[in-house]
Amino acid sequence: MRLLRTYRPWLSTLVVLAALCLVDLGASAQNQPSPSQPGPGKRTKSGSCSHDDSGLKLPAGFRATVFADGIGHARHLLVAPSGVVYVNTWSGDYYDFDKPHEGGFLVALQDKTGAGKADVIERFGETVQTGGAGGVGLGMYKGSIYAEINDRIVRYSLSGDSIVPKGAAETIVSKLPLGGDHPMHPFIIGADGSMYVDVATATNSCQPKNRQPKIPGDNPCTELETRGGVWRYDANKINQVFSPAERYATGIRNAEGFAFDSTGRLFVTQHGRDQLHSNWPELYKPEEEATLPAEELMLLKSGGDYGWPECYFDGLQKKLVLAPEYGGDGGKAVGVCANKTGPVAAFPAHWAPNAMVRYDQRQFPARYRGGVFIAFHGSWNRAPYPQGGYNVVFQPLDGDHASGNCEIFADGFAGAKKTPEGATYRPTGLAVGPDGALYISDDIRGRIYRVVYTGDPAGPAPKATPCPSISAPAGKVLQSSAQPPESDTENLPVPEGSTEDMVQLGARIYHGLVGGASCTGCHGANGTGSTLGPDLTKKEWMWSDGSFAGILKVINEGVPQPKKFRSPMPPQGGAQLSDTQASALAAYVWGLSHPAK
Repeated sequence: MRLLRTYRPWLSTLVVLAALCLVDLGASAQNQPSPSQPGPGKRTKSGSCSHDDSGLKLPAGFRATVFADGIGHARHLLVAPSGVVYVNTWSGDYYDFDKPHEGGFLVALQDKTGAGKADVIERFGETVQTGGAGGVGLGMYKGSIYAEINDRIVRYSLSGDSIVPKGAAETIVSKLPLGGDHPMHPFIIGADGSMYVDVATATNSCQPKNRQPKIPGDNPCTELETRGGVWRYDANKINQVFSPAERYATGIRNAEGFAFDSTGRLFVTQHGRDQLHSNWPELYKPEEEATLPAEELMLLKSGGDYGWPECYFDGLQKKLVLAPEYGGDGGKAVGVCANKTGPVAAFPAHWAPNAMVRYDQRQFPARYRGGVFIAFHGSWNRAPYPQGGYNVVFQPLDGDHASGNCEIFADGFAGAKKTPEGATYRPTGLAVGPDGALYISDDIRGRIYRVVYTGDPAGPAPKATPCPSISAPAGKVLQSSAQPPESDTENLPVPEGSTEDMVQLGARIYHGLVGGASCTGCHGANGTGSTLGPDLTKKEWMWSDGSFAGILKVINEGVPQPKKFRSPMPPQGGAQLSDTQASALAAYVWGLSHPAK
């Protein structure tokens, strides 16, 4: 599950042994019903469309087009009653400290010609020059734009015919907690002005040393005083300051997706915790790293306690069980979890639900009305088994509970490689327009998709593709598809005192074939890094001098307090390696960073 920075170890060009959105459709004012017209393009017999330029796989009769591209790291979005699409973009270490897009972090997109593509793109809000780093959360209430920026949620008033505000922003809430594993603040605003804000956890499981093997969690978990829940504020009131007093619900590790149903009930998604096997190998099998725990859809209630950090949801048993940091025994003991609130629906482990929106229009077939779409950003913690997610699913609801299993609605975002380092696009935000179109944002290249239905909404719904079962096995360990030098250890140099056989063993350990862990989850199959871990092929040393001995020392000791990134690296990346295996891995990583002359 993707800590939004899920697990960002820094090994400075060293190795991490693979241990390591929401959509505010805003208030009801944003969701005005209107007649729906399918966009341009003709459906073919296969269900694709002649003008579909998205590369997405959709149910028959649906068509996706690229509404906008290259707008920055697009997180959550909304569509105003006017049809203007607003997007919040983000920067920072999650994107390897790359250069932010020029201009403000907030983007307004307008299709003035009716072609299904934005022909007007305007930016507003804070910039890098004014100290901004962008944000995730975005909403609309009483005609104003509400946006997260740094540690604040601010309000921009719109006036006249302009699609961007002319005046300065007003601060609604300030001093929201930053830092740690989840520094973002998605939110949603109800019809009465209640603003529900995700204040996610700073740690994986409330350990005093985050993500370290065999360390019990703090008891009590004082982090819950200011993190790990949903806070409620008043969208009509300015200059509110974050405090523990406004906590609405607790025990939620990371609630990025929010959606109201037609009666005002509030649903929220949760990213489940990581690293059960890597931190507690005596209690969990290697494949359970990939299959536990399930992701969740929960009904949010005032004062509710949803279990984190003491509990996680076991998809096979379909119940909350006690976490190993709090006396759990690998899934049998329930303990205090018997008194916590479980989900109304569950999804495969580590898929990372980043946004959710209820479909309240009439352009899609009737089966989709009243249910929710969920954008799954995609997993990293399933390595060396196949990663999952990187898609948009539909979850039918009936009142306060799920009315069936989820369905894969949109896939193909990642391209050929469903991995953090290999994905071409990753779905992040969702919104429904007044014309009934579904908008999806991507946070890698800043693409916005627009999905419409070209068939008869009154006719039968197209055949659905079921989601994989949450109790399905992890699958087969993936063989490395790395290109030289990673796949050809004969081309790698050997550090003094080691051997070619040791380098070959290190390659197998790196790719998860030996030792029960894999570095590829963070550093990629080619060792060139991802959003979760640094490039191991470059000589950029932060924790050692780059020698074999220095690399081995970092592998064995870990990085408990990273200098540049948020999340620590546990000793041996959370794996349990012998001295020989650790030395072999160090030899392989040394070879990656010392290409042959």
